Amino acid sequence: MEDYNRPSSYLDDPPNSRLFLVTSKSITEDIIREHFSPFGEVQDIWVVKDKQTKESKGVSFVKFAKSSQACTAMEDMHGRCLAEGTKPIKVFIAQSRSSGSHRDVEDEELTRIFVMIPKTFTEDDLKETFKTYGDIEYAIIIKNKSTGESKGLGYVRYHKPSQAATAIENCDKTFRAILAEPRTKNSSADNDYFGNSRSDHVTNEPGLSAYPFGAEATSYTASDGWNSDLITRCLMVASRAAVTQEQVYGLFDLIPGMVYCEMQRDQYGFSKGQAVIRYNNLGSAVYAKEKLNGFEYPPGNRLSVTYIDDGEDRTSPVGKMAMQLVAAQMMSMVWNGPSGPQLMKTTAGYAAPTVPQKLRVQTDVPLPAHKKLAPPDSAVKERLFVIFNPSPLPVDVLEDVFCRFGSLVEVYLVPGRNVGYIKYADRKHANDAMAALHGKVVNGVKMKVMLADPPKEESHKRQRTY
Repeated sequence: MEDYNRPSSYLDDPPNSRLFLVTSKSITEDIIREHFSPFGEVQDIWVVKDKQTKESKGVSFVKFAKSSQACTAMEDMHGRCLAEGTKPIKVFIAQSRSSGSHRDVEDEELTRIFVMIPKTFTEDDLKETFKTYGDIEYAIIIKNKSTGESKGLGYVRYHKPSQAATAIENCDKTFRAILAEPRTKNSSADNDYFGNSRSDHVTNEPGLSAYPFGAEATSYTASDGWNSDLITRCLMVASRAAVTQEQVYGLFDLIPGMVYCEMQRDQYGFSKGQAVIRYNNLGSAVYAKEKLNGFEYPPGNRLSVTYIDDGEDRTSPVGKMAMQLVAAQMMSMVWNGPSGPQLMKTTAGYAAPTVPQKLRVQTDVPLPAHKKLAPPDSAVKERLFVIFNPSPLPVDVLEDVFCRFGSLVEVYLVPGRNVGYIKYADRKHANDAMAALHGKVVNGVKMKVMLADPPKEESHKRQRTY
């Protein structure tokens, strides 16, 4: 694949200033430039071409000088046709070069900014200051849990990515505005987030958790006894989307041994978006944490699951050894065993439960019953192009899902990329699958399902027909 003759840092400076386009193969660099130049200074356009044939692969990148220009172009051009007779294009913000892939970044990750503000600011002051740049969904000031005083930090969530980008570019530099990290990042990403420009301020605030989600909503911070080295029977579940206690209970009760589940509420009775889960054994808690942390439920919302202190005394060497033995064995089973393994009794004396085999396919999409695959030598009448976020599903899972619409010939994943092709012997079955699965989540993976360009031979045949 071709590449830019520029340093990789240039491609992501400023962040989120580069677009990823999925187009018809007939779309040229000149056509792209004509349609995208009105949104701002286009610094580079790269049409990805096949090494041998030099033909376009239907994938391009557009680099803007500003993030706000790229976001505005994405919002306006996504789903448009660039030339007569071509399919609508797909436009996403390309992820950073260091990520090793070119997936789109979900809009919700582009609309929330993190700012430093005077401690005298109220939420109304925060909204009034930043409403200049666009419609605000909410503004939150982070406060000390004990005193109720502002920490001088806040979040502002806009309705559109371009509004958030404009705010970052144009607000007073004293606010030191940056795009807020997604709330489901792991601890190492969070440390990077609060490092550099934030470290001198945040490290002086002992009550502020290093986890962005926790800093905004959770009542269990580092000062409450949470520790990354602590492994307990008690879990804190945090959700950005509104979930009921029944939903959380139903999900975590899939793992035997749950004895307690309660949503956390504020003084007015409103849900904090958190729930406390307790199991009767350490093994179940370790399994639940490793399997459900980052799990997408409901679709589009990733759960954050962390350990919290359950009050047990682990100061003795025997207690520490028991905890380490159980944790090591459980972690090994979680990562190396099949889904829903038999969890054995450990030498530490904890009786770990037997976890029932879960359904391999987890999705809210009502799927038809299984249908037989089409014979391997069947003529392919339609191909679907699928983009996976964050990573491709296994081939057997994809076959399980896509065969239900009938006449599935083959599932093919492109090596090293988060895309694949689904081949059908009947166009109607392909269209049914696309209508049912586009934008849906299966096993925690979001899929964008679109019609693929026809193979060259078939394309020539269609042209002669017309």
